Amino acid sequence: MALQKVEEAKAMPTPAWMVSYGDLVTQLLVFFVMLFALSSAATEDQLKKIKERIDNYVIANSLQTFVSTKLTQKEGLIITFSEKYMFDPGKADIYPEAKNIIRGIMALLTDDPNRIAIEGHTDNTPIKTAQFPSNWELSTARATNLLRFMLEDLNFAPERLTASGYGEYHPVAPNDTPQNRGKNRRVDVVVRRLDIDEMRAWREGLKNAAKQVVTHGGLADVKPQSSKPQEMSPLQ
Repeated sequence: MALQKVEEAKAMPTPAWMVSYGDLVTQLLVFFVMLFALSSAATEDQLKKIKERIDNYVIANSLQTFVSTKLTQKEGLIITFSEKYMFDPGKADIYPEAKNIIRGIMALLTDDPNRIAIEGHTDNTPIKTAQFPSNWELSTARATNLLRFMLEDLNFAPERLTASGYGEYHPVAPNDTPQNRGKNRRVDVVVRRLDIDEMRAWREGLKNAAKQVVTHGGLADVKPQSSKPQEMSPLQ
């Protein structure tokens, strides 16, 4: 008797509504996968455009020895400033000439909503002074000074910024030659990718801003602003 019931259950056809429901769920899944893929592509494209703006500025002002950029899958866009042109050895005060160049480059980021992490790095040469007992303190002070400059001089939103020091423990080259140690002494400005909600909110803000312009007299009443900062002379 039990075997007969099992065979009867197997023979029962699938209700038509279950087939339609299954198709609907599959279509919804495909839709959300496509939506996620499109959003990811949009965030990646945004970082590429930021990188292009900075690279063009660096080339136009012959700053290749001072600034470099790299787009990574994990961190985002990394803007690297060489320590050689920013600080005295063992010090954390930014050169006035370096501030002029940093001002021009960071101005290219003020209109974007991305979170920014400022990371200080050193080589493995030990330091022990009254102000900086180790490379941890030195690298952290350098990152914090750059953060303060971005807040006070360029009016970055504080919630966008963080600063941290990594000492000599995140090298980009072996500390075996003066040239390689120079590569490791750096400050990285890491521009994070927008998540889906951040991208949506940013685009909505751009739409609202455009509506405000049209509502209050049209584009003719708005003075265009150049996205290119004043060109700077390279450090000697």
